[in-house]
Amino acid sequence: MKNKKVVFEDWGLIDYQEAWTKQETIFAETVQIKTTNRESSTPQATDNYLIFCEHPHVYTLGKSGLMDHLLLDEKTLTSKKASFYKINRGGDITYHGPGQIVGYPILDLENFFTDIHQYLRLLEEAIILTLADYGIKSGRISGMTGVWLDGDNKQKARKICAMGVRCSRWVTMHGFALNINTQLDYFNHIVPCGISDKAVTSLSTELKKTVDIDEVKKILKRHLIELFEMDSIAD
Repeated sequence: MKNKKVVFEDWGLIDYQEAWTKQETIFAETVQIKTTNRESSTPQATDNYLIFCEHPHVYTLGKSGLMDHLLLDEKTLTSKKASFYKINRGGDITYHGPGQIVGYPILDLENFFTDIHQYLRLLEEAIILTLADYGIKSGRISGMTGVWLDGDNKQKARKICAMGVRCSRWVTMHGFALNINTQLDYFNHIVPCGISDKAVTSLSTELKKTVDIDEVKKILKRHLIELFEMDSIAD
């Protein structure tokens, strides 16, 4: 029984640990339903969530990341009013902060398709289409998850959206971070995503003006609905 309805929630500015705990709760409940369904004659539909939020300054290190890619010690982290977490997503180290749209799709992919690569490419495509609506041409770099500007130019290539996900029993969590009005100097204290030879940018930097982040969220949500062929999305 497939359920393509998605519950949309905007958690606003939320502490990273609090958001992670809330994600884990939804994720565990979904996985539990799927486990119970295996032995049930009346299986229960699983819910899907699309969550947007912003975080106070925080660095997160994925399972395949290296601690050496964090260039700050504990004292300097405190002076920067930033926190640090080792977390259970894929990928290396990244930064989250105010002015950045962090997206956490918690989807049962069996409601849509069972292909993690397709999932990542659709997330990227939603970002690419959203940026195009602002006149920004972006794309992919082969072998590097995320969305880039001037990806075919080694000297000019810069990342505008990082991605790192977890998927178990086809249930996803974690997701993407799209730089809108982000304080990019915080990226100077890490090796972003473990990539040392490419820059980081934001939509406001490219447009040379502050961007209405709520407007971007609406556009991005619309593209996600269309690409994933969601039946409906409820607030």
